[in-house]
Amino acid sequence: MKHIPVLLQESVEVLLSGRSFSGERKLIVDATFGGGGHSRCLLERGGGKVAVLAIDRDPAAVGRSAVLEQEFASGFRLLPGNFADLDRILDRAEVKTIDGLLLDIGLSSFQLEAGERGFSFQTDGPLDMRMEPDAGPSAAEIVREFSTAELTRIFREFGEEPYAAAIARKIVAERGQRPLLTTRSLALLIEEMVPDYKKSRRHPATRVFQALRICVNDELGALRKVLQSGLERLNPGGRMVVIAYHSLEDRLVKRFFRAAAKGCICPPRVPVCGCDRVSRVKILQLSGLRPRPEEIEQNPRSRSACLRAIERL
Repeated sequence: MKHIPVLLQESVEVLLSGRSFSGERKLIVDATFGGGGHSRCLLERGGGKVAVLAIDRDPAAVGRSAVLEQEFASGFRLLPGNFADLDRILDRAEVKTIDGLLLDIGLSSFQLEAGERGFSFQTDGPLDMRMEPDAGPSAAEIVREFSTAELTRIFREFGEEPYAAAIARKIVAERGQRPLLTTRSLALLIEEMVPDYKKSRRHPATRVFQALRICVNDELGALRKVLQSGLERLNPGGRMVVIAYHSLEDRLVKRFFRAAAKGCICPPRVPVCGCDRVSRVKILQLSGLRPRPEEIEQNPRSRSACLRAIERL
């Protein structure tokens, strides 16, 4: 199995171009280690002038970090954990400030193609979806126990699913007759509601699976926390790069960056500023950076990616 990092050169270039240095080396946090592609590129491009502190809550990703730890010795370290707990993780590592933060918040190929993890309906497996295998309820438990109203809210809020209520009613009606314990059983149930789904490029279960995954892992809550704590930890001149893959994440990132970049909000008629608000960041990618056509051809999963970046003032 091969994982292809998305927007690799673009994200690394932005991070390495920052003006901030912690001591002798630039310290960059790769908060979504995954397959390690971004961490490796940062270390190789930065030479001895860059150190990477990686974070991941997936035990499989933690296991993959051993290769980089051996190859780059003191220049690389991985700390297991959820990036929502960035402050706690950095405190534990005795790191006060950082020069760069990378958040590639999509699923890795390793996760998507591991049927036993239950992230994708492309391969059959347990309906799990937990990044941390033993943390919180699985997707199967949510599907089995949540009410029609709760499921409707999840599908609508986290999947932007137009048929959220109908799908929720179908799940509740069917789960008493047949347990929905696997990815395929849930995907088939949704397929039955859309008999002509093959005419569309998007499988009808796509949004529901996205919604369940976001709910199971509290992905939007974790993203809000890491954006705030990451901004506070950045040195002046340090940079934050976020690669998002769907509109909910990207919208959250865009709004956060715009709010952080906003200066005085006093009415124009007020002669002296009374809000004491100053811009905290400079936005580097105003409209977001998309993958080049050749990257999409090589890695179709990158199609929906959008990179946004800021520099701390």
